[in-house]
Order: sequence, then C-alpha cells, then structure tokens
Amino acid sequence: MPMFPSDTWIKVFMEALNNNPAYADVAKNWEGDMCFQIEVPGAPEPTRLYLDLWHGKCRAAYQIADPQHKPAAFKLSAPLENFARVLRGELDPIQAMVTGKLKVEGNMLVIMKNIPTVLEFVRTARQVATELPPGA
Repeated sequence: MPMFPSDTWIKVFMEALNNNPAYADVAKNWEGDMCFQIEVPGAPEPTRLYLDLWHGKCRAAYQIADPQHKPAAFKLSAPLENFARVLRGELDPIQAMVTGKLKVEGNMLVIMKNIPTVLEFVRTARQVATELPPGA
C-alpha cells in the first residue's frame, strides 16, 4: 500500500485515473496540469506531487524534487491533515477549496465549471489503497 504523499502513490493514482472510464468521460475537455503542495509535519519543506492532466488522461505523474519546477495551471496547497481528510471522505473537496482548507492557485472559475471532473478525480483518489502517516 503506497504512502501518501509519495512518488509511488502519485504513480498508482495516475494508473487509477487512466483506468477509470468515468473519469475519462467527465474530464474529456479538461486541459491543465496540477500540483499538490502538502505540508508534512516535521518536514523541512512541503512535498510536491505533479499531475499532467489532459482530456481525461493523466500523461505524467511524479514527485517534484525541484521547488523551481515549472508552475502548474493549478496548485493545491494544504497541510497533510486536510489532504488526508479529503482522501478519507471526511472533507468535501469543493468545500475545502471554497473555504481555503485547500488553497487554490489557478483559475477557480475553471474548477467551478468542471465540478463533475473534480469529484470523479477525488473519487478515484479515494479508491487508491493509501497508507497515511501517523497523525494524518
């Protein structure tokens, strides 16, 4: 079971997205890469996970080692606890973005016009067998 957040987890998630026909259908018009910036307690800097999302497929997914990595169209930043709550189904992703529990950089209007895509993206993430660090 891959640990979130990690390079292994994001690659398993990419595979899950690419094998999900429901995601492929609702995200067929989605154009925009994404970066998760996760503040892990005790870590010297955030963990960054990158996804290249294009028309219902994830073309690449990896952990970003270089903080100067090219900016993504969308960046979601939050403490690990908030990401974990979304993954466990305890926090609605749209509500988290609107209330700032997941800080969004990028065009929020695009996200709001694509709520079915966002929700299927999160449903797929929740289906990945995930190990969370203690206290997450």
